[in-house]
Amino acid sequence: MHQTSEEKEEINLLSKSAAEFCRKEIADHYATWEKQGNIPRDLWNKLGNQGFLLPEVPEEYGGLGTTFLYSTTIIETFSRLGYNSIAANLSVHDTIIAQYLLNYGTEKQKKHYLPKMATGELIGAIAMTEPAAGSDLQGIKTIAKYDRKQAAYQLNGSKTFITNGQHCDFVVVVAKTNLDVKPSRGITLFIVDVPVAGFERGTNLDKIGLHSCDTSELYFEDVLVTEAAILGEKDQGFKILMSELPRERLIVANNAVASMEGIIEQTVQYVKERELFGTTLASFQNTQFVLAEVATKARVQRSFANECTNLLVKGELDTVTASMAKLSCTEVQGEVIDHCLQLFGGYGYMTEYPIARAYADARVQRIYGGSSEVMKLIIGKNLLL
Repeated sequence: MHQTSEEKEEINLLSKSAAEFCRKEIADHYATWEKQGNIPRDLWNKLGNQGFLLPEVPEEYGGLGTTFLYSTTIIETFSRLGYNSIAANLSVHDTIIAQYLLNYGTEKQKKHYLPKMATGELIGAIAMTEPAAGSDLQGIKTIAKYDRKQAAYQLNGSKTFITNGQHCDFVVVVAKTNLDVKPSRGITLFIVDVPVAGFERGTNLDKIGLHSCDTSELYFEDVLVTEAAILGEKDQGFKILMSELPRERLIVANNAVASMEGIIEQTVQYVKERELFGTTLASFQNTQFVLAEVATKARVQRSFANECTNLLVKGELDTVTASMAKLSCTEVQGEVIDHCLQLFGGYGYMTEYPIARAYADARVQRIYGGSSEVMKLIIGKNLLL
């Protein structure tokens, strides 16, 4: 990726700053948070105070006015160090919701939400997935019906697997507003400030990985939202969602690569120290071959991820290429971490070891943001045009 020397220095300093923040504020507490199933609310404020939230947003809205390269550097640092739950929290708040608001929000919406998101005062969530609608967003059942008497929409439905669901102060809700047209033409996005009458948070979902990334079911029963709460244009929500998917899928891909790189570093250190049969694990040819393979795979994926990041910064990343990145990087992530775990032997199966957490955390990467199967459909259909 082409960078000026000044930009390279800034990125290196940013990565070091994020790593130092992790050492001071997270390292000693992360295992406890993973057991509790959530991070403390004030961590968001600390992230905001350090300038780690919304770096891409213009200064007039509380951000730093940088590029995606800065956002992904911060989030990747958390992934590389094994704090994947926090990386997931940040990805949704920072690179998804903030961009929806920046690109499609009214001036009033941007001035209200973005500065407070940048400080950590407000945390955002986006409610797309439903119990019966995952990758197929056109199949959602949540409905927003306009009530003339109350001059507002009545929002009814349930959402699941919502990242930041426990901490969120507002939710971007995907709902049907026109049942007489194709689903892709009758979906609208609403900004719902919570708590509000008719809104209920479900329990924090118990996942096999990303334990401290709060993930919830959300329920909406006759929740009233005015037209001022519409994000973008009415019935144009599906187009908005599709326009932002390349960015969302790239951040998943980038996190996958960063996680691989971090695990490989840990594995190299472990095999140098682990003694057996009178020597170290690193001295065995099999160990060297495995490390050679995973390091090569990670480097190949890094090259592709960097290419896609460069395309996104230039505004040239298309849906198919982003889908290729997500498919390839997340699939390889699973392979690499599995091979590294094997070198840890029985210790690799113990949750107290970061390798075990990384193994569990990696599995969802091939599911959320569009499953690997959906990525293949997108890529395959494009090849057959």
